[in-house]
Amino acid sequence: MNNLRAIIVDDESLARRGLSLRLQQIPQVDVIAECANGAEALAAIAKESPDLVFLDIQMPGIDGFEVVRQLQTDNMPMVIFVTAFDQYAVEAFKVHAVDYVLKPIDDDRLHEAIDRAVAHHSQEQSELTKQRLMELMMGMTGATASSIEEMAKGESAAQQWPEKLVIKDGSDIHLIKAQDIHWIDAAGDYMCIHAGGDTHIMRITMKELEAMLNPAQFLRIHRSTIINTNYISGAQTLGNGEYMLALEGDTQLKVSRGFRDRVKELLSA
Repeated sequence: MNNLRAIIVDDESLARRGLSLRLQQIPQVDVIAECANGAEALAAIAKESPDLVFLDIQMPGIDGFEVVRQLQTDNMPMVIFVTAFDQYAVEAFKVHAVDYVLKPIDDDRLHEAIDRAVAHHSQEQSELTKQRLMELMMGMTGATASSIEEMAKGESAAQQWPEKLVIKDGSDIHLIKAQDIHWIDAAGDYMCIHAGGDTHIMRITMKELEAMLNPAQFLRIHRSTIINTNYISGAQTLGNGEYMLALEGDTQLKVSRGFRDRVKELLSA
C-alpha cells in the first residue's frame, strides 16, 4: 500500500515542527504540506487531496471543526484531531474523525492513531477496488450492480431502466424524469437529486439508487456522487492528475482518485 499523504494543521509553528519531525520517523506517512490556520488548510486540502489531516481544534478564525464542516463530501480526507483539550473528544467522533490525540503527544498514542488510519484507508481502498471492478462489469455488460451480484451467485435478471423516479415529500409525490437529473450527492441516509434547477430529497441508499440508473448515462465520480454524463459541459485537469468536471448550470464537481480512470476514459472517447 502507498504511504498516506498527510497535511499538518496547527496555528503554533513549534507544534507543527514537532509533529512533522515525529512523522518523519513513521514510514507509513508522508507529510506533503503544513498549514497555520483553517483557511490555509481548506486551500491545501482542495489542492493536494491528502489521505490524512492532522488537525488542531482551537485555532483563530476557522477552527478545526469548521474546517471539517466546510470540506466537500467528495474531497474528504481522514482526520486525526490533535489538541491540548480533552473536552472535544465526543464532538470529534461525531464528525467521524479517525482518532483524537492529546498534546503533548505520546509516541505510542501517535502510532496507535496512525495504525487506525492505515487500517481505515486499507478498508476504503478494498471497497474502491470492488466498486471499480463492479463498474467495469457494468460498463462492459450494461448490467446493474444488483444484477451483476445475482449473476455472480449463478443467477441472472433482466433490468429495465425506469424513465422516472418517484420521490415522496410528505404528502406530495414528485415524478422526476431520469433524463432531467443533472447530478446526485449523498447526505447521510438521503440522496440529494438535482434536476431542473431543483433539489429533491430521496430516502434511499446510494447503492440502491445507482442500481436504478442506466450506467450508459449515469457515472459515479465519487463514493457519494453520481452525474448525468449528458450534462457535462467541460473538464479541467488538476495538477495531481485529477479532474474537476463542469456541468451545465455552473456546477463544478471534483472526481475522486478512485474513479478518475472512468472519467478519463469518457473524456478521451
